[in-house]
Amino acid sequence: MINKFFLHKNWILIHQKLTPYLFLLPALIILSLTVFWPALQAFYLSFTSYQDIGEPAKLIGFDNFLRLWKDAVFWKTLENTILYLIGVVPILVIAPLILAILVNQKLQGMNWFRTAYYTPVVISMIVAGIAWKWLYAENGLLNQFLKTLGIFPEGIPWLTSPEKILGIVPISLASVMAVTIWKGLGYYMVIYLAGLQSIPADIYEAAAIDGSDGIRKHLDITIPLMQPYLALVAVISAISATKVFEEVYIMTGGGPLNSSKTIVYYLYEQAFINLEFSYACTIGLVLFLIILGLSVLRLVINQQSDNNLS
Repeated sequence: MINKFFLHKNWILIHQKLTPYLFLLPALIILSLTVFWPALQAFYLSFTSYQDIGEPAKLIGFDNFLRLWKDAVFWKTLENTILYLIGVVPILVIAPLILAILVNQKLQGMNWFRTAYYTPVVISMIVAGIAWKWLYAENGLLNQFLKTLGIFPEGIPWLTSPEKILGIVPISLASVMAVTIWKGLGYYMVIYLAGLQSIPADIYEAAAIDGSDGIRKHLDITIPLMQPYLALVAVISAISATKVFEEVYIMTGGGPLNSSKTIVYYLYEQAFINLEFSYACTIGLVLFLIILGLSVLRLVINQQSDNNLS
């Protein structure tokens, strides 16, 4: 009887421990088939020569990585991706916070402003890219406006010029950055709104008694208390900027002269245009390592933020 009791008790404990994994099993099977297995295949292909689906892959060691090291176009795309990060992330960290503070006021019609700022988020990137491409056209609305003002009588080649602004960022790349910023403002604003609404009003009232009011209260209270949200937005926007593709594909196609080509677009070009599958997997592996680093950074920042809050 005692042995049966302990066996029954052990079976209950095992059943309790296995039950959550049984619920996770269907999702794990789908992830394994659609994510993990293809990722392992891509890792293997990065060490092979594989250009035709009907032919077997041939192991070539680190030849693809040596080719990548000598590939001037890859380094150009890496430079463009870094410039994208530097140009987009700081704006998407600061500007949405300012918008969130403005629309967090209890004033009449403020819900309309929240909706207006969030509308670009729900618009498809394809639609947004085509619309902005029309705006950037030689005879588009922006150039017509500049010609009317007499500032640039010949207009600006927004998407067709490899020339650099201040010798740093190509005009074509900066034009694409503007679309990413325009589309991301509302999304990150909502994240900040959630953080702002979690700050008790009593803190601001106490600060006002001590003379901290107006803009100063945001410097003394809002920004310090919003640090976890600032860190979260910084990492999320950095990962998104690293993976940018749709804007480049629709608006510039990576041109002119690779001035707006990013790593993800170069990967797509090698895989689906040049049919260099192995080389594309090598580029994808490098991209994976970059995103992995940013993801680990996000986990570390979140852990530090949780420790500070506790």
